[in-house]
Amino acid sequence: MWYEKVIQIFKIKELRDKFLFVFAIFTVFRIMANIPIPGINPENLKAFFDQFQVLGLLNIFTGGALERLSIVMLGLGPYITATIILQLLTMIFPQLEELYKGSGEEGKKKFEQYGRILTVPLAAVQGFSMLVLFTKQGLIGEMDFAAKLSAVFTITAGSILLMWFGELISEKGIGNGVSLLIFAGIIADFPRSIGEMISTYEPSMIPSYLIFFVMALLIIAGVTLINEARRNIPVSYAKRVKGRMVYGGASTYLPLSVNPAGVMPIIFALSILTFPSLITNFLSGAAGFWGKISQLVEAFFNNLWAYGITYFLLVFVFTYFYTLITFEPKSIADNLKKMGGFVPGIRPGESTAKFLEFVLNRVLPVGAFFLGLIALMPTIMQVVTNIAVFSFLVGGTSIMIIVSVVLETMREVDSQLEMREYDSF
Repeated sequence: MWYEKVIQIFKIKELRDKFLFVFAIFTVFRIMANIPIPGINPENLKAFFDQFQVLGLLNIFTGGALERLSIVMLGLGPYITATIILQLLTMIFPQLEELYKGSGEEGKKKFEQYGRILTVPLAAVQGFSMLVLFTKQGLIGEMDFAAKLSAVFTITAGSILLMWFGELISEKGIGNGVSLLIFAGIIADFPRSIGEMISTYEPSMIPSYLIFFVMALLIIAGVTLINEARRNIPVSYAKRVKGRMVYGGASTYLPLSVNPAGVMPIIFALSILTFPSLITNFLSGAAGFWGKISQLVEAFFNNLWAYGITYFLLVFVFTYFYTLITFEPKSIADNLKKMGGFVPGIRPGESTAKFLEFVLNRVLPVGAFFLGLIALMPTIMQVVTNIAVFSFLVGGTSIMIIVSVVLETMREVDSQLEMREYDSF
Protein backbone atom coordinates (compact mmCIF):
# COMPACT_ATOMS: atom_id res chain seq x y z
CA MET A 1 0.00 0.00 0.00
CA TRP A 2 1.04 3.64 -0.51
CA TYR A 3 1.37 4.35 3.23
CA GLU A 4 3.85 1.47 3.56
CA LYS A 5 6.06 3.17 0.96
CA VAL A 6 5.87 6.46 2.90
CA ILE A 7 6.95 4.63 6.07
CA GLN A 8 9.82 2.98 4.16
CA ILE A 9 10.95 6.35 2.77
CA PHE A 10 11.19 7.88 6.23
CA LYS A 11 12.91 4.79 7.63
CA ILE A 12 15.74 4.99 5.07
CA LYS A 13 17.98 7.92 6.06
CA GLU A 14 19.26 8.65 2.55
CA LEU A 15 15.77 8.84 1.01
CA ARG A 16 14.44 10.80 3.98
CA ASP A 17 17.24 13.37 3.62
CA LYS A 18 16.52 13.72 -0.12
CA PHE A 19 12.83 14.43 0.47
CA LEU A 20 13.55 16.87 3.30
CA PHE A 21 16.04 18.66 1.04
CA VAL A 22 13.41 19.01 -1.72
CA PHE A 23 10.84 20.34 0.77
CA ALA A 24 13.39 22.85 2.11
CA ILE A 25 14.00 24.15 -1.46
CA PHE A 26 10.22 24.37 -1.99
CA THR A 27 9.89 26.43 1.20
CA VAL A 28 12.57 28.91 0.11
CA PHE A 29 10.97 29.12 -3.35
CA ARG A 30 7.55 29.94 -1.90
CA ILE A 31 9.01 32.57 0.43
CA MET A 32 10.76 34.22 -2.53
CA ALA A 33 7.54 34.04 -4.60
CA ASN A 34 5.84 36.25 -2.01
CA ILE A 35 8.52 38.99 -1.84
CA PRO A 36 7.15 41.64 -4.26
CA ILE A 37 8.71 44.58 -6.05
CA PRO A 38 7.50 47.82 -4.34
CA GLY A 39 4.73 50.00 -5.80
CA ILE A 40 2.21 47.36 -6.96
CA ASN A 41 -1.50 47.94 -7.46
CA PRO A 42 -3.01 44.47 -6.73
CA GLU A 43 -6.47 45.23 -8.16
CA ASN A 44 -5.10 46.39 -11.50
CA LEU A 45 -2.74 43.40 -11.59
CA LYS A 46 -5.55 40.86 -11.16
CA ALA A 47 -7.68 42.46 -13.87
CA PHE A 48 -4.70 42.53 -16.23
CA PHE A 49 -3.88 38.83 -15.76
CA ASP A 50 -7.54 37.85 -16.17
CA GLN A 51 -7.51 39.67 -19.50
CA PHE A 52 -4.46 37.92 -21.03
CA GLN A 53 -4.66 34.10 -21.05
CA VAL A 54 -1.00 33.46 -21.92
CA LEU A 55 0.20 35.53 -18.96
CA GLY A 56 -2.42 33.78 -16.80
CA LEU A 57 -0.98 30.37 -17.68
CA LEU A 58 2.58 31.56 -17.04
CA ASN A 59 1.39 32.94 -13.72
CA ILE A 60 0.13 29.47 -12.75
CA PHE A 61 3.51 27.91 -13.60
CA THR A 62 5.25 30.40 -11.30
CA GLY A 63 2.79 29.76 -8.47
CA GLY A 64 1.40 33.30 -8.65
CA ALA A 65 4.89 34.84 -8.47
CA LEU A 66 4.36 36.73 -11.76
CA GLU A 67 1.01 38.14 -10.62
CA ARG A 68 2.62 39.36 -7.40
CA LEU A 69 5.59 40.81 -9.34
CA SER A 70 7.88 38.98 -6.93
CA ILE A 71 11.66 38.67 -7.20
CA VAL A 72 11.17 35.28 -8.92
CA MET A 73 8.37 36.55 -11.18
CA LEU A 74 9.92 34.99 -14.31
CA GLY A 75 10.19 31.54 -12.75
CA LEU A 76 12.19 29.09 -14.84
CA GLY A 77 10.95 30.64 -18.10
CA PRO A 78 14.30 32.16 -19.21
CA TYR A 79 16.16 28.88 -18.52
CA ILE A 80 13.59 26.85 -20.47
CA THR A 81 13.70 29.36 -23.34
CA ALA A 82 17.51 29.20 -23.41
CA THR A 83 17.32 25.40 -23.60
CA ILE A 84 14.81 25.62 -26.47
CA ILE A 85 17.02 28.05 -28.42
CA LEU A 86 20.12 25.87 -28.02
CA GLN A 87 18.26 22.71 -29.01
CA LEU A 88 16.90 24.48 -32.10
CA LEU A 89 20.44 25.59 -32.96
CA THR A 90 21.63 21.97 -32.92
CA MET A 91 19.60 21.50 -36.11
CA ILE A 92 21.46 24.41 -37.78
CA PHE A 93 25.03 24.06 -36.48
CA PRO A 94 26.59 20.55 -36.78
CA GLN A 95 29.31 21.43 -34.23
CA LEU A 96 26.66 22.14 -31.60
CA GLU A 97 24.81 18.92 -32.47
CA GLU A 98 28.07 16.96 -32.13
CA LEU A 99 28.68 18.57 -28.74
CA TYR A 100 25.18 17.64 -27.55
CA LYS A 101 24.91 14.12 -28.99
CA GLY A 102 28.37 12.85 -29.81
CA SER A 103 30.70 14.07 -27.06
CA GLY A 104 29.45 11.99 -24.15
CA GLU A 105 28.88 13.34 -20.65
CA GLU A 106 31.51 16.08 -20.95
CA GLY A 107 29.85 17.42 -24.11
CA LYS A 108 26.43 17.46 -22.44
CA LYS A 109 27.84 19.29 -19.42
CA LYS A 110 29.34 21.93 -21.72
CA PHE A 111 26.02 22.23 -23.59
CA GLU A 112 24.18 22.72 -20.29
CA GLN A 113 26.71 25.38 -19.31
CA TYR A 114 25.92 27.29 -22.52
CA GLY A 115 22.25 27.12 -21.49
CA ARG A 116 23.05 28.65 -18.10
CA ILE A 117 25.06 31.46 -19.69
CA LEU A 118 22.29 32.24 -22.20
CA THR A 119 19.73 32.34 -19.37
CA VAL A 120 21.30 35.50 -17.90
CA PRO A 121 20.72 37.90 -20.87
CA LEU A 122 17.31 36.34 -21.58
CA ALA A 123 16.20 36.89 -17.97
CA ALA A 124 17.48 40.49 -18.05
CA VAL A 125 15.68 41.31 -21.32
CA GLN A 126 12.46 39.59 -20.27
CA GLY A 127 12.53 41.24 -16.83
CA PHE A 128 13.08 44.70 -18.33
CA SER A 129 10.26 44.13 -20.88
CA MET A 130 7.88 43.04 -18.12
CA LEU A 131 8.68 46.12 -16.03
CA VAL A 132 8.14 48.47 -18.98
CA LEU A 133 4.89 46.67 -19.88
CA PHE A 134 3.50 46.82 -16.33
CA THR A 135 4.54 50.46 -15.96
CA LYS A 136 2.74 51.38 -19.20
CA GLN A 137 -0.37 49.55 -18.01
CA GLY A 138 -0.30 51.49 -14.72
CA LEU A 139 0.26 48.36 -12.66
CA ILE A 140 3.39 49.70 -10.95
CA GLY A 141 4.54 53.22 -10.24
CA GLU A 142 7.04 55.11 -12.36
CA MET A 143 10.65 54.14 -11.68
CA ASP A 144 13.79 56.15 -12.26
CA PHE A 145 16.73 54.56 -14.08
CA ALA A 146 18.52 53.40 -10.90
CA ALA A 147 15.36 51.80 -9.47
CA LYS A 148 14.59 50.06 -12.78
CA LEU A 149 18.17 48.79 -13.09
CA SER A 150 18.06 47.48 -9.53
CA ALA A 151 14.73 45.73 -10.23
CA VAL A 152 16.10 44.10 -13.42
CA PHE A 153 19.18 42.85 -11.54
CA THR A 154 16.94 41.46 -8.78
CA ILE A 155 14.59 39.68 -11.20
CA THR A 156 17.54 38.24 -13.17
CA ALA A 157 19.18 37.02 -9.95
CA GLY A 158 15.87 35.42 -8.92
CA SER A 159 15.67 33.45 -12.18
CA ILE A 160 19.29 32.30 -11.88
CA LEU A 161 18.71 31.27 -8.27
CA LEU A 162 15.69 29.18 -9.30
CA MET A 163 17.75 27.57 -12.06
CA TRP A 164 20.37 26.66 -9.43
CA PHE A 165 17.64 25.30 -7.12
CA GLY A 166 16.42 23.05 -9.94
CA GLU A 167 19.90 21.67 -10.51
CA LEU A 168 20.41 21.14 -6.77
CA ILE A 169 17.17 19.11 -6.56
CA SER A 170 18.24 16.97 -9.54
CA GLU A 171 21.67 16.41 -7.98
CA LYS A 172 20.94 16.04 -4.25
CA GLY A 173 17.18 15.45 -4.10
CA ILE A 174 14.93 13.07 -5.98
CA GLY A 175 13.33 13.60 -9.40
CA ASN A 176 13.83 16.28 -12.03
CA GLY A 177 14.46 19.64 -10.35
CA VAL A 178 12.96 21.88 -13.05
CA SER A 179 9.77 19.77 -13.29
CA LEU A 180 9.42 19.66 -9.50
CA LEU A 181 9.72 23.45 -9.15
CA ILE A 182 7.04 23.99 -11.82
CA PHE A 183 4.94 21.36 -10.03
CA ALA A 184 5.40 23.20 -6.71
CA GLY A 185 4.30 26.48 -8.33
CA ILE A 186 1.11 24.93 -9.73
CA ILE A 187 0.21 23.17 -6.48
CA ALA A 188 0.86 26.34 -4.44
CA ASP A 189 -1.68 28.29 -6.52
CA PHE A 190 -4.47 25.70 -6.20
CA PRO A 191 -5.84 26.83 -2.78
CA ARG A 192 -6.24 30.41 -4.06
CA SER A 193 -8.04 29.18 -7.20
CA ILE A 194 -10.36 26.97 -5.12
CA GLY A 195 -11.03 29.94 -2.82
CA GLU A 196 -12.02 32.03 -5.84
CA MET A 197 -14.32 29.26 -7.04
CA ILE A 198 -16.04 29.06 -3.64
CA SER A 199 -16.35 32.83 -3.30
CA THR A 200 -18.11 33.11 -6.68
CA TYR A 201 -20.52 30.23 -5.96
CA GLU A 202 -24.17 30.64 -6.94
CA PRO A 203 -26.92 27.97 -7.13
CA SER A 204 -27.26 28.59 -10.87
CA MET A 205 -23.63 27.47 -11.31
CA ILE A 206 -24.22 23.89 -10.10
CA PRO A 207 -24.24 22.44 -13.68
CA SER A 208 -20.91 24.15 -14.34
CA TYR A 209 -19.49 22.68 -11.11
CA LEU A 210 -20.64 19.20 -12.12
CA ILE A 211 -19.05 19.60 -15.57
CA PHE A 212 -15.88 20.80 -13.86
CA PHE A 213 -15.56 17.74 -11.61
CA VAL A 214 -16.41 15.28 -14.38
CA MET A 215 -13.89 16.91 -16.73
CA ALA A 216 -11.26 16.93 -13.98
CA LEU A 217 -11.64 13.18 -13.43
CA LEU A 218 -11.61 12.45 -17.17
CA ILE A 219 -8.49 14.57 -17.69
CA ILE A 220 -6.62 12.89 -14.81
CA ALA A 221 -7.60 9.42 -16.12
CA GLY A 222 -6.66 10.36 -19.71
CA VAL A 223 -3.33 11.91 -18.75
CA THR A 224 -2.40 8.87 -16.65
CA LEU A 225 -3.43 6.47 -19.42
CA ILE A 226 -1.47 8.22 -22.20
CA ASN A 227 1.49 8.98 -19.95
CA GLU A 228 1.84 5.32 -19.00
CA ALA A 229 0.91 3.86 -22.42
CA ARG A 230 3.71 1.89 -24.07
CA ARG A 231 4.23 0.17 -27.41
CA ASN A 232 6.28 -2.89 -26.44
CA ILE A 233 8.75 -4.02 -29.12
CA PRO A 234 9.91 -7.64 -28.55
CA VAL A 235 13.68 -8.07 -28.20
CA SER A 236 15.61 -11.36 -28.05
CA TYR A 237 19.24 -11.90 -27.01
CA ALA A 238 21.50 -14.46 -28.66
CA LYS A 239 23.23 -17.04 -26.46
CA ARG A 240 26.91 -16.42 -25.78
CA VAL A 241 29.32 -18.90 -24.17
CA LYS A 242 32.21 -17.58 -22.06
CA GLY A 243 34.22 -20.38 -20.51
CA ARG A 244 31.69 -22.60 -18.78
CA MET A 245 29.04 -19.89 -18.48
CA VAL A 246 26.20 -19.29 -20.97
CA TYR A 247 24.92 -15.72 -21.26
CA GLY A 248 21.85 -14.36 -23.06
CA GLY A 249 19.15 -16.43 -24.68
CA ALA A 250 16.43 -14.43 -22.92
CA SER A 251 13.51 -12.55 -24.47
CA THR A 252 12.29 -9.17 -23.28
CA TYR A 253 10.80 -6.04 -24.80
CA LEU A 254 11.75 -2.45 -25.55
CA PRO A 255 9.02 -0.11 -24.18
CA LEU A 256 8.30 2.76 -26.59
CA SER A 257 6.22 5.49 -24.94
CA VAL A 258 3.15 6.82 -26.75
CA ASN A 259 4.12 10.24 -25.41
CA PRO A 260 7.95 10.22 -25.33
CA ALA A 261 8.18 14.02 -25.12
CA GLY A 262 6.26 14.34 -21.85
CA VAL A 263 4.97 17.84 -21.11
CA MET A 264 7.95 19.70 -22.61
CA PRO A 265 6.25 20.53 -25.98
CA ILE A 266 3.48 22.41 -24.12
CA ILE A 267 6.06 24.41 -22.15
CA PHE A 268 7.98 25.11 -25.39
CA ALA A 269 4.81 26.30 -27.16
CA LEU A 270 3.87 28.55 -24.24
CA SER A 271 7.35 30.10 -24.26
CA ILE A 272 7.06 30.84 -27.99
CA LEU A 273 3.55 32.32 -27.67
CA THR A 274 4.56 34.55 -24.77
CA PHE A 275 6.94 36.76 -26.76
CA PRO A 276 4.45 38.08 -29.39
CA SER A 277 1.94 38.75 -26.59
CA LEU A 278 4.50 40.74 -24.58
CA ILE A 279 5.71 42.69 -27.63
CA THR A 280 2.12 43.52 -28.58
CA ASN A 281 1.37 44.94 -25.15
CA PHE A 282 4.70 46.74 -25.18
CA LEU A 283 3.83 48.45 -28.51
CA SER A 284 0.15 49.04 -27.76
CA GLY A 285 -0.82 52.64 -28.44
CA ALA A 286 2.16 53.22 -30.76
CA ALA A 287 1.54 55.08 -34.03
CA GLY A 288 2.41 54.04 -37.58
CA PHE A 289 3.58 50.63 -38.78
CA TRP A 290 4.37 49.14 -35.35
CA GLY A 291 1.01 50.27 -34.00
CA LYS A 292 -0.82 48.42 -36.79
CA ILE A 293 1.31 45.30 -36.23
CA SER A 294 0.48 45.34 -32.51
CA GLN A 295 -3.24 45.71 -33.31
CA LEU A 296 -3.13 42.73 -35.69
CA VAL A 297 -1.31 40.53 -33.18
CA GLU A 298 -3.68 41.62 -30.40
CA ALA A 299 -6.69 40.75 -32.60
CA PHE A 300 -5.10 37.35 -33.28
CA PHE A 301 -4.67 36.56 -29.58
CA ASN A 302 -8.23 37.72 -28.83
CA ASN A 303 -9.59 35.30 -31.45
CA LEU A 304 -10.05 32.01 -29.58
CA TRP A 305 -10.14 29.93 -32.78
CA ALA A 306 -6.95 31.41 -34.25
CA TYR A 307 -5.12 31.24 -30.93
CA GLY A 308 -6.31 27.69 -30.24
CA ILE A 309 -5.35 26.32 -33.66
CA THR A 310 -1.90 27.96 -33.50
CA TYR A 311 -1.30 26.65 -29.99
CA PHE A 312 -2.39 23.13 -31.02
CA LEU A 313 -0.10 23.14 -34.10
CA LEU A 314 2.88 24.42 -32.08
CA VAL A 315 2.44 21.65 -29.50
CA PHE A 316 2.09 19.06 -32.28
CA VAL A 317 5.27 20.27 -34.07
CA PHE A 318 7.30 20.56 -30.85
CA THR A 319 6.30 17.00 -29.88
CA TYR A 320 8.01 15.74 -33.03
CA PHE A 321 10.94 18.13 -32.56
CA TYR A 322 11.62 17.19 -28.93
CA THR A 323 11.29 13.46 -29.68
CA LEU A 324 13.71 13.85 -32.59
CA ILE A 325 16.30 15.33 -30.21
CA THR A 326 15.85 12.95 -27.27
CA PHE A 327 15.04 9.66 -29.04
CA GLU A 328 17.75 8.24 -31.32
CA PRO A 329 16.73 4.98 -33.08
CA LYS A 330 20.23 4.51 -34.55
CA SER A 331 21.86 4.74 -31.11
CA ILE A 332 19.34 2.28 -29.62
CA ALA A 333 19.85 -0.14 -32.54
CA ASP A 334 23.65 0.03 -32.15
CA ASN A 335 23.42 -0.64 -28.40
CA LEU A 336 21.14 -3.63 -28.99
CA LYS A 337 23.58 -4.99 -31.56
CA LYS A 338 26.55 -4.61 -29.17
CA MET A 339 24.68 -6.51 -26.44
CA GLY A 340 23.66 -9.29 -28.83
CA GLY A 341 20.02 -8.20 -28.93
CA PHE A 342 17.73 -8.13 -31.96
CA VAL A 343 14.08 -7.61 -32.87
CA PRO A 344 12.70 -10.93 -34.17
CA GLY A 345 12.39 -10.84 -37.97
CA ILE A 346 14.48 -7.66 -38.27
CA ARG A 347 18.19 -7.57 -39.10
CA PRO A 348 20.37 -5.90 -36.41
CA GLY A 349 21.86 -2.46 -37.09
CA GLU A 350 20.44 -0.19 -39.81
CA SER A 351 17.29 -2.30 -40.41
CA THR A 352 16.45 -2.20 -36.69
CA ALA A 353 16.91 1.60 -36.63
CA LYS A 354 14.51 1.96 -39.59
CA PHE A 355 11.99 -0.34 -37.90
CA LEU A 356 12.13 1.74 -34.68
CA GLU A 357 11.61 4.93 -36.73
CA PHE A 358 8.62 3.29 -38.47
CA VAL A 359 7.00 2.30 -35.16
CA LEU A 360 7.72 5.72 -33.64
CA ASN A 361 6.12 7.53 -36.61
CA ARG A 362 2.97 5.47 -36.12
CA VAL A 363 2.76 5.97 -32.34
CA LEU A 364 3.87 9.60 -32.08
CA PRO A 365 0.84 11.25 -33.79
CA VAL A 366 -1.40 9.81 -31.06
CA GLY A 367 0.75 11.35 -28.33
CA ALA A 368 1.10 14.65 -30.23
CA PHE A 369 -2.66 14.92 -30.81
CA PHE A 370 -3.35 14.17 -27.14
CA LEU A 371 -0.85 16.81 -25.99
CA GLY A 372 -2.44 19.39 -28.32
CA LEU A 373 -5.88 18.56 -26.91
CA ILE A 374 -4.59 18.85 -23.34
CA ALA A 375 -3.06 22.26 -24.16
CA LEU A 376 -6.43 23.51 -25.43
CA MET A 377 -8.34 22.23 -22.39
CA PRO A 378 -8.31 25.57 -20.47
CA THR A 379 -9.86 27.34 -23.47
CA ILE A 380 -12.41 24.54 -23.95
CA MET A 381 -13.36 24.65 -20.25
CA GLN A 382 -13.75 28.42 -20.33
CA VAL A 383 -16.11 28.14 -23.31
CA VAL A 384 -18.11 25.25 -21.78
CA THR A 385 -18.47 26.58 -18.22
CA ASN A 386 -18.11 30.30 -19.03
CA ILE A 387 -15.98 30.63 -15.88
CA ALA A 388 -12.31 31.48 -16.26
CA VAL A 389 -11.18 30.04 -12.90
CA PHE A 390 -12.38 26.57 -13.96
CA SER A 391 -10.15 26.67 -17.01
CA PHE A 392 -7.08 27.16 -14.82
CA LEU A 393 -8.12 24.75 -12.07
CA VAL A 394 -8.78 21.91 -14.51
CA GLY A 395 -6.32 23.19 -17.07
CA GLY A 396 -5.02 20.18 -18.97
CA THR A 397 -1.47 21.56 -18.94
CA SER A 398 -1.46 21.88 -15.15
CA ILE A 399 -2.95 18.41 -14.64
CA MET A 400 -0.50 16.98 -17.18
CA ILE A 401 2.49 18.40 -15.29
CA ILE A 402 1.17 17.32 -11.89
CA VAL A 403 0.41 13.74 -12.98
CA SER A 404 3.67 13.42 -14.98
CA VAL A 405 5.82 14.68 -12.11
CA VAL A 406 4.05 12.50 -9.52
CA LEU A 407 4.38 9.36 -11.70
CA GLU A 408 8.02 10.11 -12.51
CA THR A 409 8.88 10.71 -8.84
CA MET A 410 7.01 7.55 -7.79
CA ARG A 411 8.98 5.52 -10.35
CA GLU A 412 12.26 6.91 -9.02
CA VAL A 413 11.24 6.20 -5.42
CA ASP A 414 10.26 2.63 -6.37
CA SER A 415 13.60 2.08 -8.12
CA GLN A 416 15.48 3.41 -5.05
CA LEU A 417 13.50 1.11 -2.72
CA GLU A 418 13.98 -1.91 -5.00
CA MET A 419 17.71 -1.22 -5.23
CA ARG A 420 18.01 -1.18 -1.44
CA GLU A 421 15.98 -4.39 -1.12
CA TYR A 422 18.30 -6.02 -3.66
CA ASP A 423 21.40 -4.80 -1.75
CA SER A 424 20.07 -6.16 1.53
CA PHE A 425 19.23 -9.48 -0.16
